[in-house]
Amino acid sequence: MAKILVVEDEAAIRRVLVKILTEQDGSYQIDEAENGKVAIEKVKADDYDLVLCDIKMPGVDGIEVLDAIMKEKPETAVVMISGHGDLDTAVDCIKKGAVDYISKPPDLNRLLQTVKMGLERKDLVVENKVLKRKVTKKYQMVGSSDALGQINDMIDKVAPTDARVMIMGPNGSGKELVAHHLHEKSDRSKEPMIEVNCAAIPSELIESELFGHKKGAFTSAIKDRKGKFELANGGTLFLDEIGDMSLSAQAKVLRALQEHKITPVGGDKSIKVNVRVLAATNKDLKKEIAEGRFREDLFHRLSVIVINVPGLNDRKDDIPELTDHFNHAIANEYGNAPKHFTPEAIAELQKLDWSGNIREFRNVIERLIILCGKDITDKDVQLFANK
Repeated sequence: MAKILVVEDEAAIRRVLVKILTEQDGSYQIDEAENGKVAIEKVKADDYDLVLCDIKMPGVDGIEVLDAIMKEKPETAVVMISGHGDLDTAVDCIKKGAVDYISKPPDLNRLLQTVKMGLERKDLVVENKVLKRKVTKKYQMVGSSDALGQINDMIDKVAPTDARVMIMGPNGSGKELVAHHLHEKSDRSKEPMIEVNCAAIPSELIESELFGHKKGAFTSAIKDRKGKFELANGGTLFLDEIGDMSLSAQAKVLRALQEHKITPVGGDKSIKVNVRVLAATNKDLKKEIAEGRFREDLFHRLSVIVINVPGLNDRKDDIPELTDHFNHAIANEYGNAPKHFTPEAIAELQKLDWSGNIREFRNVIERLIILCGKDITDKDVQLFANK
């Protein structure tokens, strides 16, 4: 049942609003507040799906109530009630976070439609938060080793800035996780993080992928298409495996970083972009530069901050926590109870060489969970880990 708070200092109008909502939809639970101060107290004490709030009230007005709601319970849908002289203010309230406004005297259909829309939007906000939590959990960095602690400290310092970051480390070590944490802890976290795997895109298509193209720019360009830079505008662009990018594309990326503008393939007009760029590679870029495969000026543009992600062989102290993490995650995927890894099994896992890093480690844990009994022993690890 949706809970709605009606905030209106004029008792007659408040009664009308409550009557309309109660009679038209018995599934609404209605609460009332006769002024802004009472409204804020009720919002702090209870969770409302939607608040109908008058703008002009003595003492604490509707704008102050809206500000308090956005601070305390920002997922709450707020609909402002405006007199004819309050319309400009009502529009400003929408910029502050209100979902809509209705005018006095309230029109029956308009009121019900606005309330329904506000509740639907609130549901979407909650759903998005749930999905975001799932995404955050997916990119969780697991471990308590000194190496991982240093990376987390670096992320906390760098994330709030707009500094470009080069993330370096072997395949499967978790460079993508570092990028996601940098984005999630930044001021750009409400905007998208767009990922580009430079190694997976053919060199002849990378420029179109990054900068977009205009219809007719090449044979298969049957319509205009936005590139990753434009899609990431306001947010973060993650260039994974940037060491595999062609020299031609590198030159254009460098220009985009210098000028904060891009030009789509086949286009003649520049587009301004505001993007924070994170890059990652498993290659030794200084060696690539020496051999003419990577631009030195681009390297310096991208590596304001360098974060080195160690391989699993350099952080074996994290293996007990990683085992527990993947044990529960994989069991949850299969709908089974987690299995028990004996201390001897954990010790055996710590003895192994993990050239494939976290990616290989997860595969081994999944294999052991599938093939072994309830208790996974060191003998099981010896038998199945290197298959």
